[in-house]
Amino acid sequence: MNVLGYFQKVGKALMVPVATLPAAAILMGIGYWIDPTGWGANNAFAAFCIKAGAAIIDNMSVLFAIGVAYGMSKDKDGAAALSGFVGFLVVTTLLSPAAVSQIQGIDLNAVPAAFGKINNQFVGILVGIVSAELYNRFSDVELHKALAFFSGKRLVPILTSFAGIFIAFILMYVWPSVYGGLVSFGESIQGMGEVGAGIYAFFNRLLIPVGLHHALNSVFWFDVAGINDIPNFLGGAKSIAEGTGVIGVTGMYQAGFFPIMMFGLPGAALAIYHTSKSKNKEKVASIMIAAAFASFFTGVTEPLEFSFMFLAPLLYVLHAVLTGISVFIAASMHWIAGFGFSAGLVDMVLSSRNPLAVNWYMLIVQGLVFFCIYYLVFRTVIVKFNLKTPGREDDDSSELVASGSSSELAKQYLKALGGHENLTAIDACITRLRLTIKDTSIISESTLKSLGAMGVVRLGSNNVQVILGPLAEIVAGEMKKIPKDEDLSSVVIPT
Repeated sequence: MNVLGYFQKVGKALMVPVATLPAAAILMGIGYWIDPTGWGANNAFAAFCIKAGAAIIDNMSVLFAIGVAYGMSKDKDGAAALSGFVGFLVVTTLLSPAAVSQIQGIDLNAVPAAFGKINNQFVGILVGIVSAELYNRFSDVELHKALAFFSGKRLVPILTSFAGIFIAFILMYVWPSVYGGLVSFGESIQGMGEVGAGIYAFFNRLLIPVGLHHALNSVFWFDVAGINDIPNFLGGAKSIAEGTGVIGVTGMYQAGFFPIMMFGLPGAALAIYHTSKSKNKEKVASIMIAAAFASFFTGVTEPLEFSFMFLAPLLYVLHAVLTGISVFIAASMHWIAGFGFSAGLVDMVLSSRNPLAVNWYMLIVQGLVFFCIYYLVFRTVIVKFNLKTPGREDDDSSELVASGSSSELAKQYLKALGGHENLTAIDACITRLRLTIKDTSIISESTLKSLGAMGVVRLGSNNVQVILGPLAEIVAGEMKKIPKDEDLSSVVIPT
């Protein structure tokens, strides 16, 4: 696997722990809605919800260790997740200030401050990766009969505990420098203020085609480089009391996405519809309405973005620039809202009572302006450069064909991809199939699009992503259920 493909795999695995954030956002959002002034002090149920949500936020580092180990394991087995948990406990215990003081024989006050921050997402990700690699390599090992009980998957947590000792030994000497570098990076971005937030947002969009935006997000949204924007925002009153939440600042790496996802991209969808050919308007309308609604309501933008990302790359670059501008404006004006999943209506409503939400309603005003900007920019550029956005193609290759059951659709996709014999790995994240292919030359993008795929991304020589939208995980699950010896010759693929 090439480097890009490996980082793409890590980025996908990061979505496993991140998927727990909506639960925290909903619980804490309800708590703040019930008791917006006391933040749980005036209402027992509000306190119950806020504390329950905080249980997730306060343990994101160990969730990253478990989630990444599970997400990167070859067969998504619980033994990999357990190994990640074991490895994290070993590393963080050995590198706690008290343990470092005892091991190195120095006074507790002389222990570098970096070890007081060892319980963080960076260490969680590192341990998760190592645990997954150990699982993938040793989960099928058979030991001598005398030790047979510890063979296979039972062996991996044991190996991970020893690997944790090795990792801790290395980090005991390099962690202060690594931590210092991460903090310097975070401080340099924070030192750029609103401009840094805008630059981050620009690259956030640019990395979506290859699926590496999750890795970038972890730097700004979590405690990898000392920024930790999402947990600090969701912490609300607790973050303010602890000094980790600053009113008007915390949330600046999230707020500017609301105008884009709730308003800007729907404006782009309207422009794509209006510029489509008359004979295709009905088809394009069905696609754009569904994609725009997903973007507005939930903040899931990939179905819409992939509809023009490869057909009109110029539009996508403009979209990335406008996203950076939006985040810069929101941060500059201190219009703040946050999210636990994505910047859609649901998260805006839930975060509106958070004590760190400042003038959040102005993001709606900003969004209305960006709706007009997106519509005018997209319509003008599409017409001026005759871009082949949905409905303007010279052929019918982009027509999306609705299928029957998800199981039948999975068989169609499997056949289009060359069958099980051409696939070495089948996986999925929220909106895309993530596949490892033996021979990518036999894959036809037009065939996949005829089944409903919104785009196909090739990473290196063997890694392929097929953009399906919310159906991705369902289709991946159904594909895995299809017997490897099943005859697919009778499966009909629409054209």
